[in-house]
Amino acid sequence: MKIALLSTFYPFRGGIAQFNARLFRVLEKDHDVKAFTFTRQYPQLLFPGTTQLVTGDDNADPVPAVRLLDTINPLSFPGTIHSIRAFQPEMLVTRLVMPFFAPSLGFVAAGIRKSGTRVVSILDNVIPHEPRPGDKALTSYFLKRNDAFLAMSRTVENDLRRFVPDAVCKIQPHPLYDHFGEKTDMKRARAKLNLPIDKKILLFFGFIRDYKGLDVLLESMNFLDDSYHLLVGGEVYGSFEKYQHIIEKNRLKNKVTLRIRYIKDTEVADFFSAADVAVLPYRTATQSGITQIAFSFNLPVIVTDVGGLSEMVTH
Repeated sequence: MKIALLSTFYPFRGGIAQFNARLFRVLEKDHDVKAFTFTRQYPQLLFPGTTQLVTGDDNADPVPAVRLLDTINPLSFPGTIHSIRAFQPEMLVTRLVMPFFAPSLGFVAAGIRKSGTRVVSILDNVIPHEPRPGDKALTSYFLKRNDAFLAMSRTVENDLRRFVPDAVCKIQPHPLYDHFGEKTDMKRARAKLNLPIDKKILLFFGFIRDYKGLDVLLESMNFLDDSYHLLVGGEVYGSFEKYQHIIEKNRLKNKVTLRIRYIKDTEVADFFSAADVAVLPYRTATQSGITQIAFSFNLPVIVTDVGGLSEMVTH
């Protein structure tokens, strides 16, 4: 089958790009696959991190994606449709991460469907974690321009049916990642990260955003004795000031190790090998790639009972 993929690929970085790269590599074994991606994913003004692109230190999979679509320039939309049609795919696979992408991806999906190509979208979120005015209209516009969907949790499927009650949807749990290497010796990993050898290490990992509840976890450290230590690894979206205030207010400096930056793929194994448990104190959720990274390293996970997180964890 000829399959076109339109989503985030190299040279963009982050969990979505990593997921898509693995999907591309698996599909290309049995199908004729071509990847298409953005010339501009987010305007820099709206991007809260340091950079959207891979750097020389990243170990990213250089998927040969064609850069065509500018999410905020409608003049790029028809050209993207033309290029994908020229490939003559039987299926176009897109991905809805947040409503911001709905206008550009929805327009392209509608144009591709006119040529007889089926459009299937992977739904990370239907209802965004951090809602904004206009989200529902944008999401509805996108969803109605698809033939079928893949959701990774029952929560997301239920959200989808609020917009499209009769949607064709398959639930496929978020896969385990296999590209971060093997689990390493715990003591060696802790030494590399300058962590106490004899403590119980709790790991909070990934992009730090309000809905992920790091403040809740920091406050919770007051209820644990000195045998527990928290490792925080990930780039902050916005300001770290409120989290730093909690650390200082509760005198947690000696109970918390901070690695507030983008964690390279080659470093991930050390973080998960050093920990005793991963903690996801999220306020809202659909599913999370962090749980699947933890499971790939045989690391137990503690989650709040929100969204689809409880579907991924055996109590």
